[in-house]
Amino acid sequence: MSEIPANTDFDLSFLYEIADGSDEFIVESIDMFTLQTPQLMQEIEQGITTQNWQAAGAAAHKLKPNMGFFGMLNLQSMMQEIESMCKSGAPEQSVLSQKLANAKTIVDSNLIKLAEIKAEKQG
Repeated sequence: MSEIPANTDFDLSFLYEIADGSDEFIVESIDMFTLQTPQLMQEIEQGITTQNWQAAGAAAHKLKPNMGFFGMLNLQSMMQEIESMCKSGAPEQSVLSQKLANAKTIVDSNLIKLAEIKAEKQG
């Protein structure tokens, strides 16, 4: 497997453990993550932009288990912070936007790396 770039945040040990040698399970899991995560990140961004804190917080909440499943503990923590800030009702929008931008940078790197892993598993 190729080396994981420094700006990624994941550990696939848990995924590999529950896959029990099934590359098909790994590929399906990566597919699900790559479909759901950008959509949920968009929902968070839209919620922040429109100050719909409930929607942004709910999307962050939905992302946390996905992040944990892929060993993205820093991102999981970031989603927890975003969710908590949204639940407070009147978060500092610029701080929230910056947290999301930081998370998005890491997610984008992870998506690229996961696509490479998926290609290796399919090949």
